Amino acid sequence: MNASKRYEIFQRLQQHTPKPTTELEYQNTFQLLIAVILSAQATDVGVNKACKPLFKKYKTPASFLKLGESGLKQYIKTIGLYNTKGKNIIKTCQMLVDQHKGQVPDDRKALEALPGVGRKTANVVLNTAFGHPTIAVDTHIFRVSNRTRIAPGKDVVEVEKKLLKFIDDEFKQDAHHWLILHGRYTCIARKPRCGSCIIEDLCEYKQKTEI
Repeated sequence: MNASKRYEIFQRLQQHTPKPTTELEYQNTFQLLIAVILSAQATDVGVNKACKPLFKKYKTPASFLKLGESGLKQYIKTIGLYNTKGKNIIKTCQMLVDQHKGQVPDDRKALEALPGVGRKTANVVLNTAFGHPTIAVDTHIFRVSNRTRIAPGKDVVEVEKKLLKFIDDEFKQDAHHWLILHGRYTCIARKPRCGSCIIEDLCEYKQKTEI
């Protein structure tokens, strides 16, 4: 795919959704971090449902530590891998209190040092909370990048590097959200909705559908 095609794709996505953001619900940066940790191999809808009562009462790492691991698990038990996630979240809260004065760090290395936080989670927090032009490649972005040929790659790191290389600077801040939303609602996994896609004529996917 050439540069002019990519530019047109992101221009259209921008026009369609001028101010995209995450569909995870949160009240502060700490809650965003927790929601993103919980969202691994889970849906945003499921995470929001579990976190609504949790976030209403608990808003800081210190309050999570008072709740404790067993208390936390009662709130998140509907989410996949909740035992491991609950354990990691409490460890993360302890590190935030001990090493960062209870604040979420605006630093990749510090974020990735937190239990349960990998590159993708760090990218989401850096982008959404702190305004960094990072791109967190999840299953939706990986699929859209390969299917459209915007940035084909054999793994998420390769796709991330290509996206950062190919996407114009003016689009980088929001590209992460545009691609996720596009993959979640239009370029879906089993049968992409090509007929209602705003970038269908620019996409290089060869097996387009009419729906």
